[in-house]
Amino acid sequence: MPVSANADGAAAPPLRIEGLRFGWGSGPPALQNCDLCLPGPGLWMLVGSNGSGKSTLLRLIAGLLTPSAGTIAQRGRAALVFQNPDHQLLLPSCSSDLLLSLETGLPRPERRRRLERCLAEVGLSGLLQRPIHTLSGGQKQRLAIAGALASDADLLLLDEPTALLDPGSQQEVLELIRRLCGPQPGQLSALWITHRLEELELCDGAARMEAGRIGPWQSGAALRRSLSRP
Repeated sequence: MPVSANADGAAAPPLRIEGLRFGWGSGPPALQNCDLCLPGPGLWMLVGSNGSGKSTLLRLIAGLLTPSAGTIAQRGRAALVFQNPDHQLLLPSCSSDLLLSLETGLPRPERRRRLERCLAEVGLSGLLQRPIHTLSGGQKQRLAIAGALASDADLLLLDEPTALLDPGSQQEVLELIRRLCGPQPGQLSALWITHRLEELELCDGAARMEAGRIGPWQSGAALRRSLSRP
């Protein structure tokens, strides 16, 4: 449910979730009375063990799943970036795949201009006609992020986007999202799931997710210290 402002006229948060519940069949709920509010634009990270509900939460926000209870209110459009970019890059070339994310009816020169701009923003300038199968893993993940930008998303949902990458590509993708969510006009918000505690150092806030519920926001450094204690 997109929202633009609070009742008092103040800008609404990029994302607010209240009382969210979801379960798979007759098993225990994956999310139970889950609450979450992104205080503002920026890079926000969630950490949790397997089965804590993190990936399910992103799919509910993206509209791929329907909650059994609760509300999801977001400002603008959300786009999901999967852990494995091969699961969302569907066509043979960079340009043909990005075209899937553009609004229909744009004149051809405008389509090309937008595609070139999105590739430039993720460091893939000049690769418009490049076959996707020739890209490295890191380049594929950046292309998936370019697709989210081409869709005019305001909120990026990143499901462990560096998990399958080599250390150099991990850092490139993290620094890219950090830059896209930086202090600039029309800046993005990003909700990033991670298992890599070192990534917490670059976020604007981090929280721990356990048993379908999310703890309070704190600095990434503080959460990393608490999770690193024996």
